[in-house]
Amino acid sequence: MSNLRPLLDSLTLRVENAANEYAEQIAQVAPTHRPGAVNLVRYMALRSQDAVELQEGLSALGATSLSHPEPAVLERLHAARNVLDAFDGKAPTYPMQAIASAYADADDILDANTQALLGPTQDGTHARIMVTLPSEAAEDYDLVLDFARAGMELARINCAHDGEAAWEKMVENVHRAAEEVGREILISCDIAGPKVRTGAIEPGPQVVRVRGERTAAGEPLTYPTLVLSDVSRAEEAQEVARRASASAARPAVALEVDTEWVAALKPGDEVRFAEARGRSRTFSVESVEDGVAVLRGERNCYLAEGTVFSHEAATTQVRGVPALEQKIRLHRGDELVLSTSQEPARIVEGEATTIGCTLPEVVTALEVGHAVIFDDGAISGRVTEVRDNGAEREAVITIDHAGPTGTNLAAYKGINLPDTDVPLPSLTEDDVAALRFVATHCDIAAVSFIRTPGDVAFLFDTLEEIAAEQESEELAQRVRELGIVLKIETVPAYQQLGAVLLEGMRHEKFGIMIARGDLAVELGFERMVQVPGRIMKLAEAAHIPVIMATQVLETLAKTGLPSRAEITDAGYALRAECVMLNKGPHITEAIRILDRMSRKLGRSRLKNRQMLRQVTSWTN
Repeated sequence: MSNLRPLLDSLTLRVENAANEYAEQIAQVAPTHRPGAVNLVRYMALRSQDAVELQEGLSALGATSLSHPEPAVLERLHAARNVLDAFDGKAPTYPMQAIASAYADADDILDANTQALLGPTQDGTHARIMVTLPSEAAEDYDLVLDFARAGMELARINCAHDGEAAWEKMVENVHRAAEEVGREILISCDIAGPKVRTGAIEPGPQVVRVRGERTAAGEPLTYPTLVLSDVSRAEEAQEVARRASASAARPAVALEVDTEWVAALKPGDEVRFAEARGRSRTFSVESVEDGVAVLRGERNCYLAEGTVFSHEAATTQVRGVPALEQKIRLHRGDELVLSTSQEPARIVEGEATTIGCTLPEVVTALEVGHAVIFDDGAISGRVTEVRDNGAEREAVITIDHAGPTGTNLAAYKGINLPDTDVPLPSLTEDDVAALRFVATHCDIAAVSFIRTPGDVAFLFDTLEEIAAEQESEELAQRVRELGIVLKIETVPAYQQLGAVLLEGMRHEKFGIMIARGDLAVELGFERMVQVPGRIMKLAEAAHIPVIMATQVLETLAKTGLPSRAEITDAGYALRAECVMLNKGPHITEAIRILDRMSRKLGRSRLKNRQMLRQVTSWTN
């Protein structure tokens, strides 16, 4: 035991001095966040050291193991020192009442900060339920009311979809539902941030397959169906085709032909043609109404743009055949060239494909060795060469992860660059426009693509500019009091999390969201075992609320039946102050189950013992 006191005293001194080291940043935070800011920097100081030897020594005595220091870091160390004093038969060095009060005060501060941002919880629960509104919520009030009755406490609008007119209708429906169920329902809106995606790919040939369905024994269930019209009735033909489709897998196909030719068709007539493979086909006219003809055939076929249809002595050429979407097939070891060029990618067998991206400036920031991840981790590689090609900049990427038989990369798929300092503002022009709407209509803005404290400062500067645009001081104050949630979903944001939180705590109504989707892609799935928990602990030390997001009860929401694993995951997510559910046909049932789980858990928290190994991610 003699070696524990100097270890503990040294660690305590390091933690005590942390507030002085960060005095300037702490002075900038909102008054309500000052205690949390002080405790945050103390926690970072604690986790910058390896305290395992001290923990094991204390645990061997049957004393505290420092397993849950987040609410009051310094007081936790003081309590450990008092335990050692008791073993030595000495009076406690630190007042016990101050230690007990610090823990109680920390819980009260977190509760107050959470209520300020997210509103109150329902009786007997700790976590709130946030529900993503589908596009239908703009027109379907009953759907929103069902969500509210099932247990929705916050509604989420994704500003990457729909538009201001739809958002405004959603806001109205949420307010109406809140009034009907008799409790407040706050509205959070996602601000997308700049999203790097693959560029265009040249379209393939204009060929469409027309086919029916058969039983396992080969008996026909449905027949290949064509819907023909002239160009003036193309929209009506598409609607007829949609209604005539027996299934999404075997849809009817709408095509354009000459006006006079289709006008001459009558039920029972036959239309003959040679399909794209040169085989003869005959389709019978089933119905003709208002210039739209429905034809059915016995055999499947491929139709190309310009295919000649014959009816009696008259002929016409088919138009409006959609071009096939081309995809780049990539295997491990293949090369892909990412370019600043905005020309559509041309796929040539046996050659590396060059493809652009939606934000070409990121290509100039790539360096040899940087990881490049496509389509939520389906394909990834590393930059092996950067070069100039005339006026364009190119990065050669060698693929190191793809499916065993290769994986297709389509146009406009997401690109993650975890190693790259991306030279982009955290808000695009569209984001600023969305933020204007959110600040004057909603309660919370959840901002994506945060990477650095500078991004947070830029967000607050933009919010102040929006406040200055308002016609009255009352509206300006509403903008300034907008709740802000930072989505933690990038490697730089995680690595600089302490500094990002301190910058965010300048704003009174403030919290974070753990966006596990992009975070898993950038960090690697294996690191998701520890990273969400670490983020939650740092936020708890700062006394700020956390929203847990991404795939919570996703299988249940999509299929109506949860997987066993996701129920356990939802229980873990309920340790946060709020849990976000995404969309799905069974989302109302998912809300009900999560609400029941939340009530079952109540306000209890699982306090697992942890070993305080050094967290190098926060040392910078």
